[in-house]
Amino acid sequence: MDLSIVIPAFREAKKVARDVEAAGTFLAEQGLEGEVIVVDDGSPDDTREAAEQADVPPGVERRVIRYEPNRGKGCALRTGITETRGEIVMFADVGLCVPLENALPGMEAIRSGECEIAHGSRKMPQSILVRRQRLYRRILSWMFRKIVGALMGVPGRLTDTQCGFKVYRGDVARELYTACRTDGFMFDIEILLRALSKGYRVTEFPIEWRSDWDSRLKPVRGAGHTFKELRQIKRNLKQEEAQQHGAAKDAS
Repeated sequence: MDLSIVIPAFREAKKVARDVEAAGTFLAEQGLEGEVIVVDDGSPDDTREAAEQADVPPGVERRVIRYEPNRGKGCALRTGITETRGEIVMFADVGLCVPLENALPGMEAIRSGECEIAHGSRKMPQSILVRRQRLYRRILSWMFRKIVGALMGVPGRLTDTQCGFKVYRGDVARELYTACRTDGFMFDIEILLRALSKGYRVTEFPIEWRSDWDSRLKPVRGAGHTFKELRQIKRNLKQEEAQQHGAAKDAS
């Protein structure tokens, strides 16, 4: 299978059908054998039904996975990505903030062996921001990048770790997300740190982006939980590193 597209969703009954239909159309127009996997993260509305009833072209596989209760975006993506079969795996946030054909340069970078992971970035000079975030979110985003860079050691060359449009070599995606322990929004940081620790190459590509003001992320209200997750990620990775070091010492 060429490509798996994973769409995490929570309370998205009004939007998710458009995302599923766009993903199916993208696969068909590009001549790709693929699948669309929607993960309903315990929605209290009709998200699952809307995803199941969306039209997809013949030959495109569509799966909807639902669990309860709501666990968070990281859990939704771990659930979906570990079920993928594609040689390339991508995920895209609900709302069609980025046209799916924007993924083609990232896919080509992976196919050519340039990298194992390609992030869409809103911060690159070539990117087009059709509708920007509200000012307070832009300020919080700038602060987040500075803090995360200092606290977590994220390389400064990576400009947009939280963009919900990423492409992976399939086996790498399944390996990293199987190991991921973060259920909430900070899963991106854990996946990135795991990837870099294993020597996987990460690049970025420009996108055309339209802010979805109906976002499920509430940065001010969720700030405490965000930094709790970041501290837990740091502790978990240190513990795993110590365990691996101890195992290697015992083996020698």
